[in-house]
Amino acid sequence: MKQYLKLDEWSIIEESFDPQNHEISESIFSIGNGYMGQRANFEEQYSGTSLQGSYMAGVYYPDKTRVGWWKNGYPEYFAKVLNSTNWIGINVTIDGAVLDLAECEVKDFVRELNMKEGYLSRRFTAVLKDGKEVAVEAIRFVSVKRHEIGAIRYTVTPLNFNGTITLNPYLDGDVQNKDSNYEEKFWLEVEKSAEPELYYLTVKTKKLDFHVTSVMSFDIFKNGSKLDIQPVVSEKEKYVAGEVSVEAHANEPITLFKYVANVTSRDHGLGDLVAAGKSLLTAAKQAGFDTLLSEQAAGWADKWRDSDIIIEGDVSAQQAIRFNIFQLNQTYSGEDDRLNIGPKGFTGEKYGGSTYWDTEAYCIPFYLSTADSHIARNLLIYRYKHLEKAKENAKKLGFTKGALYPMVTMNGEECHNEWEITFEEIHRNGAIAYAIYNYVNYTGDFAYLGQYGLEVLAEISRFWEQRVNFSKAKNKYVMLGVTGPNEYENNVNNNWYTNRIAVWTLEYTLEVLEYLKANESDRYQALIDKLDLQEEETKQWQHIIDNMYYPYDEERGVFLQQDGFLDKELIAVKDLPAGNLPINQNWSWDRILRSCFIKQADVLQGLYFLGNHYDLDTKKRNFDFYEPITVHESSLSPCVHSIIACELGYQEKAYEMYLRTARLDLDNYNNDTEDGCHTTSMAGTWMSIVQGFGGLRVVDGELVLRPFVPSHWDNFSFKVMFRDSRLKVNVTGDSIHVVNETDAPAAICVYDTSYTVDGHGEIKHQNASANL
Repeated sequence: MKQYLKLDEWSIIEESFDPQNHEISESIFSIGNGYMGQRANFEEQYSGTSLQGSYMAGVYYPDKTRVGWWKNGYPEYFAKVLNSTNWIGINVTIDGAVLDLAECEVKDFVRELNMKEGYLSRRFTAVLKDGKEVAVEAIRFVSVKRHEIGAIRYTVTPLNFNGTITLNPYLDGDVQNKDSNYEEKFWLEVEKSAEPELYYLTVKTKKLDFHVTSVMSFDIFKNGSKLDIQPVVSEKEKYVAGEVSVEAHANEPITLFKYVANVTSRDHGLGDLVAAGKSLLTAAKQAGFDTLLSEQAAGWADKWRDSDIIIEGDVSAQQAIRFNIFQLNQTYSGEDDRLNIGPKGFTGEKYGGSTYWDTEAYCIPFYLSTADSHIARNLLIYRYKHLEKAKENAKKLGFTKGALYPMVTMNGEECHNEWEITFEEIHRNGAIAYAIYNYVNYTGDFAYLGQYGLEVLAEISRFWEQRVNFSKAKNKYVMLGVTGPNEYENNVNNNWYTNRIAVWTLEYTLEVLEYLKANESDRYQALIDKLDLQEEETKQWQHIIDNMYYPYDEERGVFLQQDGFLDKELIAVKDLPAGNLPINQNWSWDRILRSCFIKQADVLQGLYFLGNHYDLDTKKRNFDFYEPITVHESSLSPCVHSIIACELGYQEKAYEMYLRTARLDLDNYNNDTEDGCHTTSMAGTWMSIVQGFGGLRVVDGELVLRPFVPSHWDNFSFKVMFRDSRLKVNVTGDSIHVVNETDAPAAICVYDTSYTVDGHGEIKHQNASANL
């Protein structure tokens, strides 16, 4: 772990510049607004190691799949989010010498991500090779109020000389992805213009014809007064720039305000891009940098009002949870139901920026509790809109009916080319079904079932019906050749979690059918006709439910991860010789597959999702068996273990697991933060606190809380949106205090006591078990 960041409750602060940490910081200090995002690259030229990254949501490229042995059913392409036009660039020269932090002495360097108000700042003193010293201060943000606008304030002050400061703001579309095959570039120029007052550049992707237009304008100030200087304009392929040279005296600041509008063909007609960009830019520039920055602070105040978690007595934990919440709110705003959440958000290119089951399994609980219900609803509608593609995916694998949602996607098509994932990790279908249940159970929005939910559930159930087969030897239905959540086992038979989530989906689909028949009879009949759902199908679903095989060890009383799991040599992780961990970096894949070691929650994933179906003794036996052999080499693993450990009263284990995810990126725990932050697992950090330490569940329309204060903290509080209420829950050593910040009353249960918290009312529950 690299702990080089200062602890602070509201900011991430780096107090010196170490090139070895630069790519890590580029990830950690990223900014975004759900529409676009930007790694923390320097505005000025930097010749050291850097991952340039400017990303526009929903703009991607279908890169040709390259495999040595093609298999039927393989996707044609691997989708990747594209590094788009570099809009932040400002070249700086001092009396003709280029300002480059890789080529000069850097002093007093401070980089700060202000999470409370949503901006990135940086300041430093650079000593050039000729001894000249300049002080630089820069602030930038992408607006959460005007989502197509980015703004920069960049100030250069000569300290020990009089001389010429040249500033050269530009737009550069000649970029490529780090993971490009053979350094291929994905953008073509469409048009550009460089005029003293306004610059624009339009590029399009070589495939799919996404167009991105960036429109730029800037002002120069000297000692706080705007200069009337005509910039020197320049153009080259996929590049426009303006250049201004200013004669400055020592301690005389020169400030450039750069405003950029980034618009895409996803939201504007091809013929309207430039005009739309100009209009947005003009309005932003007229408002001015200070007004835009004030808007930004107000926008983030609204987000924190709904989602903040306060931890007293542990600044490290406080900083970590706010960082996780901040990145989640930067990544997805819920305003566009065509968008989803990539595992790296806007912080890097790994995993292609595509949608995984992470969204349904880990992210939806965060958005359900911290935002208006339509935000999570849009994540479900995203999958509904891809239903026809999911049905096509099933057909590609030889199924005659039903839907198989992709493991990795941008537009509903599968775009992951590892066979054990593409063909076998089918439990992702169950996560999508569970997300529908989770949403309806939490919000009470039963109308969603008739509008969208049943169609998805029915087609997933049709897939499960075909994917199982009846074993005469077992006289049960079985599921062969799958990979469960534990990707350290491939091509196994009867993964317990996959079998269980499949049956649960069938059960829930039948339950929804009965609900609609009883409560929305006209809609029910319309859906039966649309789906052509036959009685023979639902009878078969029930037969599968009644006769599914689940591997089980009678002696230990545990569900077996798969049929042959007990054939493995069972060794606890703690008993591995030093230097073996992480096994994914030290062992061959063959050795990993033959071992008992588990990458992430598998059986325990099922006990987390379906916790109301199992008693504590069952959960305890399975946790005690599986956790000691789990290496947690997925960032998604610790949170599930933390939540179950809380439920079991394993408070120290719960906190240990929480720490594994809370500062995963801030401390570069897995030595991979330079690739981008683990955005989807950040939702798991939130889950560990709210569902783990807070004990939050929803049972029969009532919010249930069973909280305790970890011994490392004095107290903590969190906020949840529930139905129409926003509740602030404060947990201390001897009480739980709940305040309703809205007009709508809320039904809650604290431990075993039920309350109604009136609008703008509060309750206080005294309970010694709050700090067991």
